[in-house]
Amino acid sequence: MKLVIAVVQDKDSNRLSNALIKDGFRATKLASTGGFLKAGNTTFIIGIEDERVPEVLNVIRNNCKTREQLVTPVSPMGGTSDSYIPFPVEVQVGGAAVFVMPVERFEHY
Repeated sequence: MKLVIAVVQDKDSNRLSNALIKDGFRATKLASTGGFLKAGNTTFIIGIEDERVPEVLNVIRNNCKTREQLVTPVSPMGGTSDSYIPFPVEVQVGGAAVFVMPVERFEHY
């Protein structure tokens, strides 16, 4: 048995949730916040049999897409900020960060 943890952008959350349900995967959803952009994410926790891991990874891959987004950088620490003019920069967001870990023991009550 494996534990799959997938951190996805909120924009992909509902689509992924519906696809997981449609394909018979049970998942727990947690609201989370990313450290880089301080943006909302959703973390999915999925317990799955070893042989179904490729299938669930495929569902995640097909429903979580990367996209470009304009963000305004945070002002630099120290020095005077009078001369600092933040220009939006384009960064790649979305997709999914997925961790697959072995489960030593599982119990359901």
